[in-house]
Amino acid sequence: MSGTGRKEEEVRRMLETPHPQVPAELAARAAEHGGRLLRRRRVLRRLGVLALITAVTAFTVWALLVQPWQAPPAEITPPLDGW
Repeated sequence: MSGTGRKEEEVRRMLETPHPQVPAELAARAAEHGGRLLRRRRVLRRLGVLALITAVTAFTVWALLVQPWQAPPAEITPPLDGW
């Protein structure tokens, strides 16, 4: 028997046995756990958006104050000829 046929036979054997009893409160616990996960993801997403907005705002304020797109003033004045 090939490896695939052996695995299929094992799965069939497992499915033919009686299934274990599921706890009655399992669905409620799963729903509660899922709700916690959704709330946690929502809070993390909102914190991420808030951090991104804060970073963009800080960069914008810095850029407006420093104006890095302008050339820095010359340190040495050019010689004056013709005086």
